Amino acid sequence: MILHAETALLPDGWSKNVRIRVAAGRIVEVATDTAPQGDTFGCLLPAPVNLHSHTFQRAMAGMTEGRTAGQDSFWTWRALMYRFLDHLTPENVQAIAAQAMVEMAEAGFAAVAEFHYLHHPGGGGSYADPAEMSARIAAAAQETGVGLTHLPVIYEQGGVDGRALAGGQLRFGSSRAVYSAVLEGAGRALAGMPDATLGIAPHSLRAVSRGTLATVAGLLPDGPVHIHIAEQEAEVAEVQAAWGARPVDWAVANLPLDRRWCMIHATQMTTEETAALARTGAVAGLCPITEANLGDGIFNGPGWLAAGGAFGVGTDSNVRISLAEELRLLEYSQRLNQRARAVMADDRSTGRRLWEGAAHGGAQAAGRASGAIAVGMWADLLATDTRDLRLEGFTGDSLLDAFVFAGRDGLVADLWSAGRHIVHEGRHIARDATATRFRAAMRTLREAL
Repeated sequence: MILHAETALLPDGWSKNVRIRVAAGRIVEVATDTAPQGDTFGCLLPAPVNLHSHTFQRAMAGMTEGRTAGQDSFWTWRALMYRFLDHLTPENVQAIAAQAMVEMAEAGFAAVAEFHYLHHPGGGGSYADPAEMSARIAAAAQETGVGLTHLPVIYEQGGVDGRALAGGQLRFGSSRAVYSAVLEGAGRALAGMPDATLGIAPHSLRAVSRGTLATVAGLLPDGPVHIHIAEQEAEVAEVQAAWGARPVDWAVANLPLDRRWCMIHATQMTTEETAALARTGAVAGLCPITEANLGDGIFNGPGWLAAGGAFGVGTDSNVRISLAEELRLLEYSQRLNQRARAVMADDRSTGRRLWEGAAHGGAQAAGRASGAIAVGMWADLLATDTRDLRLEGFTGDSLLDAFVFAGRDGLVADLWSAGRHIVHEGRHIARDATATRFRAAMRTLREAL
């Protein structure tokens, strides 16, 4: 496959008349100042990875916005989520995941890191295949062509005090033996997917024992490790009361943090914690739309960047799937917090700084050879619709600024994941079939609720 771009964002900046040759899903040649050859596009960009998603929650979008008794919070939202997931079948999960992945691709994400904790039937126990639900996520990725980093979650306890799991949590929890079977089965499910990656995810400090946390990085020595960290004030207080340290302080002191790790949210950090965590090389996995929706707090962007920290963005609860809006809200939350403009910019414009940061950090977090248009990388590529009036006349950094801050849904014209051309002229190639199955699953779920 040969693609030609009038302009493309390469690792050393913008170039004109770029030829990109792809073989077996990887970029094998990048040449500049070339004559048109193959399919021609106005602007090609590296397509980022969605570094944090719970795809099943896409079915809950818009269902949890009413006030319950007292002050609503993450914790009241979680109670509603537990009631919802009681009704999810494996077939539902595959249909919902496929729909979410279609929307991710149309939004500009070439791959997703699925933080997957829905392992078991309602009430606990196991399916005949302990990795049934992981296989459903893999099947959805194969249907849609979206690249997948699959992260089966370890979930052992109901709190830092070690209390037993109850209610909806029973679908998450596993003994070490059962989790080992889930992980092994997930590996089998990914075996036929050439660009898929298997990682591991201790859910959080509150849901995993210290004994398991001490060994978790060794379960898959070469795979990515993701963990929710310091998302909520109540979580910080619980860990500090039980272990004598705030979550990030404890993690930096006790976990073998390095470039394999992705620390999700980290919205509750002191200045000192921010710098210490950034120095480990771990990626900050930011989900600004979900963090705003749940009232989590605001990530310390300036402190993180000053310490050389890497970051990426994810859609988490999938209440709104939009790459541009995740990046926009990341910057706007910093502006509101700092009462300043262009907070995340450096010598590059804000849009470019956000885009390249998310592309590089997302690829690192996913353990995926992508994030740049360069030889050896998976061909995760995005073509913008430069004919759209929102992008009319913009080039270079200003085009990315317009895409992020002035754009709308539908500015992704074409998208490739590991060379698979899955979005064509703004539409995912499986959109109609996927939507039909999603509608049927939603009718079933709404009747059950």
